[in-house]
Parts: sequence; C-alpha cells; structure tokens
Amino acid sequence: MTQLDPARRRRLLVLAICCVSAAVVVMDISIVNVALPAIRRDLNASVSGLQWTVDAYTLVLAGFLVLAGSTADRIGRRRVFQIGLATFGIGSLLCGLAPSVGWLVAARTVQAVGGTMLNPVAMAIVATAFPEPAERARAIGAFGATTGLALALGPVLGGLLVDAFGWHAVFWVNVPVVAAAIGCAALLVPESRAPRPRRFDPVGQALVVLVLGCVVYAVIESGRFGWTSPVILGLFAVATLGVLGLVGYEPRRADPLLEPRLFRSVPFGSAIATAFLALCGFGMFLFVTTLYLQEVRGMSALTAGLCLLPVGALTVVLSPITGRLVGTRGPRLPLVVAGSALALGGLASLGLGPATPLPAVLATFLLFGIFMGTVNPPITNTAVSGMPRSMAGVAASLASVGRQSGTTLGVALAGMITGPALTRGGTAFAAAEHGVWWLVTGLGVGIVALGLLATGRGAMATADRAAALFENLDGLSVR
Repeated sequence: MTQLDPARRRRLLVLAICCVSAAVVVMDISIVNVALPAIRRDLNASVSGLQWTVDAYTLVLAGFLVLAGSTADRIGRRRVFQIGLATFGIGSLLCGLAPSVGWLVAARTVQAVGGTMLNPVAMAIVATAFPEPAERARAIGAFGATTGLALALGPVLGGLLVDAFGWHAVFWVNVPVVAAAIGCAALLVPESRAPRPRRFDPVGQALVVLVLGCVVYAVIESGRFGWTSPVILGLFAVATLGVLGLVGYEPRRADPLLEPRLFRSVPFGSAIATAFLALCGFGMFLFVTTLYLQEVRGMSALTAGLCLLPVGALTVVLSPITGRLVGTRGPRLPLVVAGSALALGGLASLGLGPATPLPAVLATFLLFGIFMGTVNPPITNTAVSGMPRSMAGVAASLASVGRQSGTTLGVALAGMITGPALTRGGTAFAAAEHGVWWLVTGLGVGIVALGLLATGRGAMATADRAAALFENLDGLSVR
C-alpha cells in the first residue's frame, strides 16, 4: 500500500474538514423538517412559527452568501471559516436551549449567519488547496457528494435523534462537530486571500435582504393579516421598490453584488431561474411531506425519516452519473428529466391520502429522488458554462443564492396553502395539499421549458457574448 506524501495528506485533511463543515450546514435544512411536529407540540408553535423555523435559516443563507464569500477573499478565508464555525456552533447551542418558538427562530438566524461563512468559503479553501486542475476537480466532486449525502441522511439522523433524545438534539449534535472542526482548521487549513477581492456593495446587499425578507414575510403572514391588508400590500410594495432599486443601482457599480452583465447570458439566467424553481419545489415537498407522514399518518420521526431515505439515496446515486452525462452530452437531457420527474411527482402526490398504501407513497417519493439527483449538476454547469475563470465563483455563488431563495419561498408557500388545515385532521390536510402539488407540477413544467430554452444554439451564443465582457479580468481570482 503506497503511503501518501505529507503534502497530499494535508490537502486531503483540509478537504475532509471542509466537507464535514459544509455537510452540517446542508444537513440542518433537511434534519430540522423531521423535527417540526415535535417542535410544534413542545413549543405550542403555529404553522407560521414552523415556517419561520425553516425560513429564518434559509433566508439568511440566501441573503448573505455572496457577501460572506467576498469578505473571506478580502480578510482571509481561514479566519472567516473559523468565525463561521464558531457562530454556527453557538447558534446550534442556542437553538437547543430555546424555550419558545420566537427564541428558536432568533437562534436559527444566528446559526444561519455562521452557515453563510461555511459553504462558499469552504469551496474556496478546497479550490486553493488543490491547485492542480484534475485533482481540484476530484476534490470539488467529493465536496459536492458529501453535501448530497448530508441532505440524504438528514431526515434519518433527525428522526433518530428526535425519537431518542427529543428535538433539541438535532441542534446539539452540531456543537461537538464544529468544535472539532475549529481546532482542526487552526492546525491544518492554510490562510489564503484573493489577489483581487471584489469590493463591498452595502447598498446592493441591503436591497437583496429587503426584497427577500418582505416577500417571505408577506407570504408567511398572509394568513394572519389577509392578502388585501395594508401590511401585506405594503410589504409587496416595498419589495417592488427594492427590485427597482437593484435594477437601477447595480449596473453603476464596479463590483456589484448581483453582477448584471452575467444575466446577459441566457444559460446563466436560466440556471438561476431553474435553481429557484427546483428548490422551491423541493422545499414545498419536504415541508409538507414531513407533516403528512407524522401528523396525518401518525408515524414516528424516525419512521418518517426512513421513508424519505429513498429520496436522498437516489440523489447520491444519480448526481455523479448526471454530472458525467452533463460533461459528455450537455445539460439539456438531465434538465428535461428533472423537470419531468418533478411534474410527475406533483401529479402522483395528488392521490396521496391518510390511508394510501405505504408502497404507493414510497413510489411517489422516488420521483422526487430522481428529480433531485438530476437537477443540481446541470444547474451549476449551466451557470458557469462559457464564463471566464474570473467570474466562475460569482456565477456559482449566485446559483446557490437561487437555491436558498427557492427553498425559502417554497416553505412559505407550502405553509400558507396547508397551514389552516393542519389542525382540522388528516383528511383536511391531505385535501389542502392538492394546492401544493399542483404548484409543484407547474414548477416541473417550468424547469423543462427553461432546460430547452437554455441549451439551444442561440442561447449559447449569448453566453459567449457575456463572457467576452469579462475578458480583462481573466487570470484573476475574483468572487
């Protein structure tokens, strides 16, 4: 057996630290969904409280991912990485100690602030640690596979912890992991910075958070205030003004938070839209399904998690296959398959009720596993396709923003549609789910349409023209 040289061993250890750290951030999206019924009973939480438990996390991730990456490029990636780990750990500890749903939502926000400093920064650390292109590609592939596995195992681990120790344990389990990662990062992860970090864009950052926050708050709280109330209408008006502000302000910046020139590429714009639609659909599925399995069918948290295992397993199995297919034949076929699977999953879910045989339920879930296993590789590929190396990091970060924004809105919409029926029993909830599944079906059709639009010859020509706008930045490390 060949012994690894010390330099390669150190690089692999850096990769392991980054993979584990990113995994806990991703897992906290799926692991918490399984704990929602227990949180609802223990903290007497409303449906909107459950929505905010999920969305406070994903909303902060969506709003600050790009800022965290550019800050790390400027002041040091290891430093920001360690701060992120510490903040995430403190937030996790506070989540487990929360005496009410309000405190839990606040603690989830702290947790998410730390999370924004982990995923994009960990990816940059991995890319820096592996300078040789082929080795870097394998390392990034392992990084992606680990986060996929975390998403897959989240519901099962969450169910096991909730049944054995209570919902608090799904947060406390993060604390020893991040404590070990902080120590290992101090010993093994080298400090690095970008040669030309992007300048801060505080106005753009504030406008992005304002738009996302207003839209999500309006959707979640629409049941309490009513769609025509001054509060909800005012929030949508502020969000509209925020969008107009972004459109008017960002093109004037030298280093805008949302680089407008990227959106001249049809493949890039379609990738962001696809990421948004895809994770909106999956966020709706995960939120509604965990409540359906436990509140309607009476399953334990562990059993519900095991029922969702096929979704994660297919995601892990199909993602690398899809990645190779994208590399050889392009993203069109995987996107069409993904959108079709999501649409069929939505249609099939219309037949689920309190007494639907479990094999039929699991067969329906398999369609969502096919969807998740085939949608993510082409999103990333399409986002960076044709882009110069100098803008690849920005493009990938904005794709992540699209994913997190979609998840946030998906949970908000699912709770808005099904929330009033949750207290009226299983039959009422199952009937209310139909609105969710019709919307999911429409999202799947939208992904198919975008997949066809983004991969045509004319669309690829727009990517070449957009890439030409950044030729003067080639060779620089920009995020």
